[in-house]
Amino acid sequence: MRNAPALDVGTLRRFAVARAFPQSPDAASAVERIGFVQYDPIRAPACAQDLILRHRVDGYRAGDLDLAYPASTLEEAYLHVYGVMPAPHAHALHPRNATAPWRVEREHPTMARRVLRHANARAETHPRALALALGTSSTTGGWGGESSATTRVLDLLHWCGRLRVARRDAGIRVYAPARARPRALGSAVRARLLLGLLLRLYAPLPATTLRQLAYMVGVAGLDNERRAHSIQAFAHSRDVAHATVDGVRYLWPADEDPGAAGIDERVRILAPFDPLTWDRRRFEHLWGWGYRFEAYTPAAKRVYGYYALPLLWRDRVVGYANARAAGEGFALSTHFVGAKPRDAAFRRALDAEVDALTRFARRGRRTTDPA
Repeated sequence: MRNAPALDVGTLRRFAVARAFPQSPDAASAVERIGFVQYDPIRAPACAQDLILRHRVDGYRAGDLDLAYPASTLEEAYLHVYGVMPAPHAHALHPRNATAPWRVEREHPTMARRVLRHANARAETHPRALALALGTSSTTGGWGGESSATTRVLDLLHWCGRLRVARRDAGIRVYAPARARPRALGSAVRARLLLGLLLRLYAPLPATTLRQLAYMVGVAGLDNERRAHSIQAFAHSRDVAHATVDGVRYLWPADEDPGAAGIDERVRILAPFDPLTWDRRRFEHLWGWGYRFEAYTPAAKRVYGYYALPLLWRDRVVGYANARAAGEGFALSTHFVGAKPRDAAFRRALDAEVDALTRFARRGRRTTDPA
């Protein structure tokens, strides 16, 4: 592990922002370059994956990722959260560690075998067609609401790597038999590959967050017994640099130089799950306030709003924006933590970003679905 020269919060901030927005020519290559893009179905004013990619693909339109996915080598998968990633990293997630049976397994003990047999006999399986074929019994879904048991079993088989997502039909996952995976990697190799992905995705990354992410991924080599050893070996490897700032130990890829980061003059309105803002621990340390995602917080207890979008200016997150329905479109309001920047460059950049986001949302989603 390579020691870095003394750093301060300002240098880390600039480094985090400068490396966060690599540009790619299309959606699939953007995911390959970033390593992972989180999915979220809420559209306020667009889904998280589309809000993330619009800053990293010139001319990106909502839905481009869904259109590009079927012909790509990408895989939708559960990493630490649900999203899309390059196939080699998705393959490294399997086989997963044994966990307690899902509720649907306990309630319908034979259904997984029936669903897998049905899906493996077909090129694609749509959840609605599966429910018609096998019945429409219900179970409790992942968020506590009622869900079709067959759909929940599809989720389970996908999580286990027995099925894959082939495409989406108006946002609904359509499944297919899993692709043949290359020869299984040893647990130490898998752990190193996945830790490297997480580091490049979120660097500069607090060491405590890397431990949290490893626990969330929870595959062989990153389970409770081996996690500490795997992380320590990875963090002390020659591929990782580190420094301690204000008592927080940060890690980043050793081939990147925090001191070389510059600042651009753009304002960016970000998704709540953008890689730059995902780690709330790092967010508060680098930007000095405690941003929260509150879509699932009771309305009376919200501080920032249903779907607050962090507002980045240069290397500072100066506030947040909220979108609300207005006629056939939406209206965007901006809110600032501390004093609003007063220089003319900020006003011009903010106007340009609000206009860009408004046009992005109003263009709607590209789709191949019949009208």
